[in-house]
Parts: sequence; structure tokens; C-alpha cells
Amino acid sequence: MKTVAMVPIKLGSERVKGKNIRPFHDGRTLVGFIQEALVKSELIDEVYVYCSDDSIKDYLIGGVRFLKRPEYLDLDTSNCNDIIREFIKVVDADVYVVSHATAPFTRPESIDRCVRAVIDDNEYDSAFTVERLQTFLWSDRRPVNFDPDHFPRTQDLEPLYLETSGAFAFPRWVFEKYDRRIGVCPCLVEVGPEEGCDVDTEFDMTVAQSLYRYSSEKGGL
Repeated sequence: MKTVAMVPIKLGSERVKGKNIRPFHDGRTLVGFIQEALVKSELIDEVYVYCSDDSIKDYLIGGVRFLKRPEYLDLDTSNCNDIIREFIKVVDADVYVVSHATAPFTRPESIDRCVRAVIDDNEYDSAFTVERLQTFLWSDRRPVNFDPDHFPRTQDLEPLYLETSGAFAFPRWVFEKYDRRIGVCPCLVEVGPEEGCDVDTEFDMTVAQSLYRYSSEKGGL
């Protein structure tokens, strides 16, 4: 059973300039965090950074391989499933893990929980990390998860779950059958708010850098 991890990287970020290679206070870059977590995983055999720009090689850590991807995958019209489809044409594996640099505080243990759910449990055909949302949510001026006529306590609300970018694990056959990284019986691997931190905006980057600096002073996340 071979498990391969892939980190898709696009250096030309539009919302946060230079996001993936942006240094933190100790010189570590955003893309470095997820590489470290994947290399430390007990269940991953190979780790790749999949990028169209060779300059990303300067930011790879030991144990991570570079694979050049077609430049057309950098277009705004391309999504992650398009990237996965091309990647698995080149790199063969039984199970794939897709992790994004935008989730810098993802732990190796959480990645392994996703992989283990896929390879050890016949109940699940895929797995991904999620953060629990247990608060009052609205859509189109209507409550989503509560009855305003019978107002509940926050802790009694039915939780909803937000995908994080930390890890998506799936067997090759699932992607080939459904053309997507999540099958029909996924396992939701819950992580805490620190692991759920996702860097998509300048504000997110400031939060991540501040959280990392604070945690470093206190002994780590």
C-alpha cells in the first residue's frame, strides 16, 4: 500500500502577494510548515511539491520532491481536482494525500488520522480535516441551524463542519470513479481552531504569523 502526498503550489498568489514563500519571524516560510508535517507523517511514503515554477525548489525541505506541473494549471479556471487529475497521471500510488500550504499548523497526527481512516476502515472511502462550527448561523436572512422560536444554548446547537486545507486523503480508485478527492462516504477528521487556521487573505496571514510567534514564545503549538 503506497501513500503519496502532494502539495499544490501556485507562486503567483493574487490576494496575498508571495503568500506561499512569505517568511515568518524565524525565517520559516508558509510552504515549509506543511512540508514538515507531511515528512513527519508515519503513513506517507513520498511527498511532492507540485508547482509550475522551478524557483520553488529553493523552499523545499529534506525528504520532499519537486514535480513540475503544466502552467495551464495556474489559470483561475483550474481547480484542485484538475491539478490532482494531472498529478496522478505521473505519480502512481494506492492512496493520495493533498495538503495545502495555506494550512500551516496542520499536525502530522491529523494527517495520519485521515490516511488511517482510508486504509484501515472499510466504512470510509475518503477523509479530510474539518473544524467544528457550533454557533448561530444564518443564510438568506434565515437561521440555518436553530429555531429562533425555541432559542437554544450555544453548546446545544447541532454542530456544522468547515473543511480545512490541512489534508484530503483518498484512494486512487475514488478519484478515478468520481473525478474528485472526496468520495461518498468520507470521514471527517476534526481539528482544533489552531490547526484550522487557513491563510487566504492578508488578515489571515497576520493572524497566522501572530499565532506562531506567540506559540513559539510559549513552547510551540
